[in-house]
Amino acid sequence: MKKFASLVWALCACAHAQPVDPMPTVAEGRVERLAHFGSRFVAPRNVDVWLPPAYDPRNRYAVLYMHDGQELFDPVTAWNHRTWGMARTMAALIREGKIPPTLVVGIWNTGATRHSEYFPQKALAFMAEPMRTRFLSKELGGQSRSDAYLRFIVEELKPEIDRRYSTNPDREHTAIMGSSMGGIISLYAICEYPGTFGAAGCLSTHWPGIFSRNAAIPLATFDYLSKHVPPPATHRLYFDRGTVTLDALYPESQAFADLIFQEAGYSGRNFQSRVFAGDAHVEEDWGRRVAQPIAFLLGP
Repeated sequence: MKKFASLVWALCACAHAQPVDPMPTVAEGRVERLAHFGSRFVAPRNVDVWLPPAYDPRNRYAVLYMHDGQELFDPVTAWNHRTWGMARTMAALIREGKIPPTLVVGIWNTGATRHSEYFPQKALAFMAEPMRTRFLSKELGGQSRSDAYLRFIVEELKPEIDRRYSTNPDREHTAIMGSSMGGIISLYAICEYPGTFGAAGCLSTHWPGIFSRNAAIPLATFDYLSKHVPPPATHRLYFDRGTVTLDALYPESQAFADLIFQEAGYSGRNFQSRVFAGDAHVEEDWGRRVAQPIAFLLGP
């Protein structure tokens, strides 16, 4: 009986243990993990931190926060075996003097709550019924979590990164970037926290919010944006899109977004919106061109 009880206890302990996710391997620099990083605001998740070659705590480093962190570094450990190849790109940009030495903080998504964490919560107030109720129920699981997700990054994760690593914690040395819905939440982050993030990169920004063209969701986002554009004198914004697969849905919305920022005072010095003909909505294409937004957002 005692042996049976011990076996039951062991099985229960295994059932409640956190899974051990394999660490990504990178050719340049190294990756450290804040495993199952806890939060008062959102579900725990892994956070992978890339440190450049010759990282030295006596120096100060800029920080690039990125969403969908499990897709950034190593195709072997990525859920779909596709990644951006961020370590190679970052190391080359630093070596060539195009950006200052920079850490990359890859924030994992949780899968089930990704959409509700990445869609701008305050844009919902501008969405007409019945689209708002339908969108909340079908796409966001009945609840928007993006305000909570940003509080997690700004109030919990960033202070921990600044405590653990030798960072330049000010706005000028802090950027945020993502693709698809990760592009939307990066834009929302710089609008909601312009004192924290000085630059945002939005690749293949998924303006439709769903997998088909529609007016209600992009218009709600644009109504929010028109009232929350970060000051152009102190911020940089980068957008791009491909032309095939999901990216074929974006031309009209991206053109309208470009007008919002241009009318707010953004220009070539602090704003880029680019088109990459033939690029698709996939990690390989984002990784192939990601050096361009990074150099623009973090370079001199």
